[in-house]
Amino acid sequence: MTSDEITDLLTEAYVDELETVMNYLTNAIVLDGIHAEEVKESLEDDIQEELDHARMLGERLKQLDESPPGSEGFEASQHSLQPPEDTTDVQSVIEGVLEAEDDAIETYRSLHEAASEANDPVTEDVAVSILSDEEAHHTEFRGFLKEFPQD
Repeated sequence: MTSDEITDLLTEAYVDELETVMNYLTNAIVLDGIHAEEVKESLEDDIQEELDHARMLGERLKQLDESPPGSEGFEASQHSLQPPEDTTDVQSVIEGVLEAEDDAIETYRSLHEAASEANDPVTEDVAVSILSDEEAHHTEFRGFLKEFPQD
């Protein structure tokens, strides 16, 4: 892997983290109902952690003599994490979070592999650190999903 591939993955992850912040915040605001409170609280807690991830990624890009993109470099991709029309549809938000976390886990595993191949231990460390958090989020939301009946 080249450093261009590493910076591309860092940039992708940076943008994804910021999109996640927007979607977590919106869903934490709009969800209603008795099943929503614990999910909303978890989303609120995760917002700062996702911002911290974006900061780590942006700082790593800067260390590699690149700049993280501004809003004009943003293209939304988390379609399943958009706020539901029915604000009591907590299950769809949980499923959207799981999909976003799956994507994040895949990105950070790819980043770790690319950094390892490029002998870039600093980026490897960033990837492993964030990957650990994303896997913990995934586990938490997988637990929330178990509370809903499966078809």
